[in-house]
Amino acid sequence: MTEQKTPYDLPDVSGLSLGILGGTGDQGKGLARRFGMAGHRVTIGSRSAERAEQAAAELGPSVCGADNAVAAGEPDVVIVAVPWDGHRATLESLRAELAGKIVVDCVNPLGFDKQGAYPLTVEEGSAAQQAAAVLPDSRVVGAFHHVSAKLLLNPEIDAMELDVLVLGDDREATDIVRALAERIGGMRGIYAGRLRNAHQVEAFTANLISINRRYKAHAGLRVTDV
Repeated sequence: MTEQKTPYDLPDVSGLSLGILGGTGDQGKGLARRFGMAGHRVTIGSRSAERAEQAAAELGPSVCGADNAVAAGEPDVVIVAVPWDGHRATLESLRAELAGKIVVDCVNPLGFDKQGAYPLTVEEGSAAQQAAAVLPDSRVVGAFHHVSAKLLLNPEIDAMELDVLVLGDDREATDIVRALAERIGGMRGIYAGRLRNAHQVEAFTANLISINRRYKAHAGLRVTDV
């Protein structure tokens, strides 16, 4: 009988290529930059291939730009970092390209008013659950919700000391995404439950924004005793 793996045993993901939908926004560009620094081939996507190519030119030789269909269809793993108001429509338009792939959703459905950020109600429960409903043939995982785009893009920061909460119903897929998180210096990928628990993780981003505004910081999370 084979020895059971521990939660700390993660697969080798060094050879995986990544696509990032919404890769011309700060969050997408920041993740593309860090994964490119870690040696991954990254394709950032946009509705405009030209715009994606211009953004990729700022991020190093491991990052290229393409339209969304190419960024969704060619890489091994695809990260969704599009604005919330375009989330459903973007995924619906790419259902065929994303079939069979691990799709990592890091979108936070938030509203803003004079009192600050607040979580929006999502019919499916969360952005990640909406992605799973729209993409029944994909392996949807929620992750990278609480990662500061400014820190990701800051060339003076070599490592980001934070934990990435990873949620999903497919254990192999969540292990792969946890391992990808750990390709970025200082990060750990922590399994945080099934996809039905994604709502409170996405919503907590509003609390972090409040922390950041009060303390002029770029706060993240660390999980203790793990």
